[in-house]
Amino acid sequence: MLVTSKELLQTAKQQKFAIPSANFFDWTSVMAHTEVASEMKLPIILSYAEAHKDYLSLEEAALLGKFYGEKVDVPVVLHLDHGTSLAVVKQAIDLGFTSVMIDASQEVLEKNIVITKEVVAYAHARGVVVEAEIGHVGTGTLVGSVGEGGGSGQDDDSIYTSAEEAVEMCKQTKVDSLAISIGTAHGTYKGIPVINFKRLEEIAASTNTPLVLHGGSSSGDANLNRCATSGIAKINIYTDFVLAAKDKISIATAENYYELIAQAKQGIKDCLKHYYQVFETVKYNK
Repeated sequence: MLVTSKELLQTAKQQKFAIPSANFFDWTSVMAHTEVASEMKLPIILSYAEAHKDYLSLEEAALLGKFYGEKVDVPVVLHLDHGTSLAVVKQAIDLGFTSVMIDASQEVLEKNIVITKEVVAYAHARGVVVEAEIGHVGTGTLVGSVGEGGGSGQDDDSIYTSAEEAVEMCKQTKVDSLAISIGTAHGTYKGIPVINFKRLEEIAASTNTPLVLHGGSSSGDANLNRCATSGIAKINIYTDFVLAAKDKISIATAENYYELIAQAKQGIKDCLKHYYQVFETVKYNK
């Protein structure tokens, strides 16, 4: 069933677990995510990144997300990830997305606030929730041809979030969730990233707004578990699903296209099941 993330993220924040924000990029991935969520009776955030529009259009993503989201009896959020303009965000809302992210994180705080306030006004009037970002989660080397990029921890352009700016952003915009930068980057790493848990704790203690972590892939299970139990309510995963699908495919055993797809789908499902445990999302049923 399609819902907004408003109550889900507040529950996650209060009970100290995180909900996977699972990027989908085709029919196989959206089916895999919703099947696992239904099987485990856990909520799922289906995220479509604007950066993947060359592989799946916004209109196609809306159709897939709504169709499969309504088929299962668990909470499903259809979320626009990294919307870059008011036009794209408005289109996503009008197409039936229940949650949108406006990413103006590369702007100075004052302009970020102005842009985010405009999105919040449009979205809230239509019953849709909004995620904003402050600080900046950088990128590095591309992962294949469909990745958002991978931070190396050395040459990415991450800008850490300060508690003071997070408080100001939440107060002025009334945003529903806030993505912060504390040491992760989109994509894969040359090593395990160093997470600034002190900064996370400072921000979490300063605001009641649920916090979001981008760049979850390959960040290390211990890091992600600690984030989920220390104030992060939503963790984005994309690259690890793509790599899990690739690793599961066996040309030696697959006799045709359909078997290759089935193997890729199983890889994605196994990856999501793993992160449900790491993020302690299983607390949702208790």
